[in-house]
Amino acid sequence: MSAPRIPRPVGPGWGRWVGRAIALGFWNTRIVGAENVPKTGPVIVAANHLGLADRPLMIGCTPRGTHILVKVELFRSPIGFLFRLTGQIPVDRRNGRPALAVALALLQRGRVVGIFPEGYRGRGDGSTARAGVAWLAVHSGAPVVPVAMLGTRRTGEGVGRIPGFRRRLHVEFGEPVTLEGLEGLPRREAVAAAQERLRAALADHVRTVAERTGLGLPTDGPEGLGASGSGGRDGTDA
Repeated sequence: MSAPRIPRPVGPGWGRWVGRAIALGFWNTRIVGAENVPKTGPVIVAANHLGLADRPLMIGCTPRGTHILVKVELFRSPIGFLFRLTGQIPVDRRNGRPALAVALALLQRGRVVGIFPEGYRGRGDGSTARAGVAWLAVHSGAPVVPVAMLGTRRTGEGVGRIPGFRRRLHVEFGEPVTLEGLEGLPRREAVAAAQERLRAALADHVRTVAERTGLGLPTDGPEGLGASGSGGRDGTDA
């Protein structure tokens, strides 16, 4: 198996400024808790997932350049060149291992990796989490920062809809989660325990922020949105 192709750090650097301009200029985004992202070393940023705006928000609001796992189909779209230029990681939904290998290599180089543990756009309550984020955390030892993204989709809106101009959005970074106490477990058991711990941390963070800000989550998911919801699966986690 050939070594994974590692994106250069320059892409996420300038991509962050583009994403920030969109988050603060086109949308009315409030960013809270950015100081919770460690200034150096490997970091995993894990956010709930509501809609298409979540990716540029994560890129623009995270205080360090971030490599996000993105479904490979978007790299073949008219804007695919932007994902390549900004150093994002393509994920094949049929086999996510190569993407995880790239993400792990980036973390081992002290960079930031962004992921949506739910793996699809929908309710965005963080109550489900696939194993990719836990696998990365266990194998890299990187802290995981939970992120609540609110306002990017409202009840009744399709998961593929872009929020309107100057919509109020909220992005809040929580306290980093370190996976202590798993050292003696077999890797499979450690990943399973980490998956549940990270799922609970993200769900609790999203619920707390939603209650405090009044920006509630949509009451429907992709299964209740007809044709517009059928494209909700991102493959952004493996």
